[in-house]
Amino acid sequence: MSPVRIRILAAAAGALLLIAAGTRSHTPAVMSNAANAFLSSLNADQKANAVFKFNDEERLNWHFIPRERKGLSYRLMTVEQRPLALALLNASLSQQGFIKASSIMSLEEILKIQEKNTPPGRRDPENYFFSIFGTPSESGTWGFRFEGHHVAMNFTIVDNKVASSPMFFGTNPAEVKDGPRKGLRVLGNEEDLARTLLKSLTPEQKKVAVVAEVALKDIITMASRKAALEGQPSGLSAAKMTAAQRQLLQNLLEEYANNIPEQGASARREQIKKAGTNLLFAWTGGSERGEGHYYRVQAPTFLVEYDNTQNGNNHVHSVWRDYNGDFGYDLLGNHYQTSH
Repeated sequence: MSPVRIRILAAAAGALLLIAAGTRSHTPAVMSNAANAFLSSLNADQKANAVFKFNDEERLNWHFIPRERKGLSYRLMTVEQRPLALALLNASLSQQGFIKASSIMSLEEILKIQEKNTPPGRRDPENYFFSIFGTPSESGTWGFRFEGHHVAMNFTIVDNKVASSPMFFGTNPAEVKDGPRKGLRVLGNEEDLARTLLKSLTPEQKKVAVVAEVALKDIITMASRKAALEGQPSGLSAAKMTAAQRQLLQNLLEEYANNIPEQGASARREQIKKAGTNLLFAWTGGSERGEGHYYRVQAPTFLVEYDNTQNGNNHVHSVWRDYNGDFGYDLLGNHYQTSH
């Protein structure tokens, strides 16, 4: 078969997988099909970099800073393999989430221009890594990680269910200030929805919600392997909000929930529903655009954190964590209890 024909077939396969991912018929099936199509395109050396045992310690070794990682770099893939890799990422995220991830990757070019003397490879939209843990199958147990600067996606598939945390999105710049992409705010909704909620509060409510006048410098949980906050929970309880304010809080949380396909988004919405009014909204820092700020939403089963404090308050970190479900711990616990 000629090289041209191989490239055409690979591109067609990638396109079909992207379309299949777009239908979101059943996330574990679409993800496993996309993962196996991607793996089948790799040579032996590439597989050695991309594939790990499911219980390998590397599965928990996540981060969101610009550093070298294990896995197969997008930069080292052939033109035939790249659509298959993107199909796997697309299968794992909603359209909204995929657009955010792709846009964040593209910001590396802006940083490269701004920093000028940055070391080679440090700011590179292709310096993102794909890793598969275990053997992909719809009903099996395996994992997928996509990671690089300001994007960290961790997926665990167990018995036809998908765990999708820790899930981190960041942007630098948070708002592009000049050039042809001026005005772009990839994570603008995460900021605006939270500020709208803050500004809806009465002075008495703000005294409880604003837990510090100076913004925290970063998200508290960082790249910890297990999400935890020290001390007593703080912030304004949803039980102390009006119905309209609780809807604003719901809108904010749905922005985070909707970054993954409907099956996972529904599970997150169910967590929000079960929490009811047992939600705490906390804010630190200024309340106006351009002022450094941090917020979090704390629930019994999950945590959302967001900060915009670095680079002149134009650098965002945001994350969704599940206290018992990060890296699929809850799914794995149920699986082992049922199967063994």
